[in-house]
Amino acid sequence: MHIIFLRFGPNRAQASQWMAGHMQWIQQGLDDGSFLMAGSLDSSQGGLVLARGLDTEEIRRRVALDPFVIHGVVQAEVHRVTPSRLSTGMAALLEPQAVQ
Repeated sequence: MHIIFLRFGPNRAQASQWMAGHMQWIQQGLDDGSFLMAGSLDSSQGGLVLARGLDTEEIRRRVALDPFVIHGVVQAEVHRVTPSRLSTGMAALLEPQAVQ
């Protein structure tokens, strides 16, 4: 599992210009099951994505394709997390993805 912090960067003022592509990038991750959730951080600091099923290098490559990252709207921090205790519901979400 990975937690991806997308903290606003030097080109934050350009967010509206790249928002459609950023939202498409998020939706693609949700649709293919790689992303479990995405949302905003408090105090307008940026956003967060919870990802699963990919190794760290795959995550870094995927994050590099986000238009917000490409254009410096956000700076990404990728953190690998190895859960040691989970609720039943969360454990089910982290099950290996079924092949479609």
